[in-house]
Amino acid sequence: MLLKDTAEADLHKSSAAHWNLDRYGLLLPAKQFCDSTCRKIDLLPVQSELGGLVVVLVRPRNPLNIGAAARAMSNFGAHRLRLVNAYAPGFREARSAVGASELLDQADEYKTVAEAVADCALVVGTTAVRNRVLQQPVERLDERAGTKIRMRLQTERVALLFGSEKIGLTNRDFSHCHWLLNIPTARQNISMNLGQAVAVCLYELARTTRDRTELERTPPSPQATEDAKPATAGAAEQITEGLLEALRISGYVKPGTEAMFEKKARRLILRFKLEAYDAKLLLGMVRQIVWKLRQANKTV
Repeated sequence: MLLKDTAEADLHKSSAAHWNLDRYGLLLPAKQFCDSTCRKIDLLPVQSELGGLVVVLVRPRNPLNIGAAARAMSNFGAHRLRLVNAYAPGFREARSAVGASELLDQADEYKTVAEAVADCALVVGTTAVRNRVLQQPVERLDERAGTKIRMRLQTERVALLFGSEKIGLTNRDFSHCHWLLNIPTARQNISMNLGQAVAVCLYELARTTRDRTELERTPPSPQATEDAKPATAGAAEQITEGLLEALRISGYVKPGTEAMFEKKARRLILRFKLEAYDAKLLLGMVRQIVWKLRQANKTV
């Protein structure tokens, strides 16, 4: 202790350089001390990889949850928020969320999921799974799933859907999704608060790891032409609507089964993973079929 007391006295007297005592009572220059004891914490880059991510809240009600979701987006560099059939009083109250009021002011409101994701090439829904029978592939939220989304964000817009606090996303909501994302939790309580779920998902998407996967180390391919890009969800929805119209006119869809066929047809079109040009071509074919069927009905 005497050695340490003497060292501290010398430290206060020294004006030639800055010194620090390590835990063993040894004098170290400030830079060496920091290098040996301080851990550098890196912030996210100013230009976030999540700039093209669209967070879609479907039928949210609680203003605290809406505000928490928006704050999480602000934390992790995502700034495109869209709400589908939000509870109006709750959304108005949420606009005062600390640190996220500007993001909420710029949020877009839609009446349907189809409208909210129309300009996105990849739509991913979130689910706690429970005992539901799901038709879409389900991915665990981990580095692999995060990498898949980040790679698509390099060239395309991606939508990440979160359901209401009460029931989550419905099967009809899922029919707009290419695949689903599940946050691993303890079995006794598998559902998460909406704001927490958004924060956990965005953290996994935003974080960078020291050992990046080979996929991420590969330089991005040259910019694809517009026709070679993946078709947007809006283009796929137009094809789905045309196909359903043709099925209705032809009598293939029976009364009372339209909702089921709508979901099946939408999933079918999404599984094709159409490029933009192919989507235009197929839409033209479907519209021509619909027109021909209508003409035929007029002559009957």
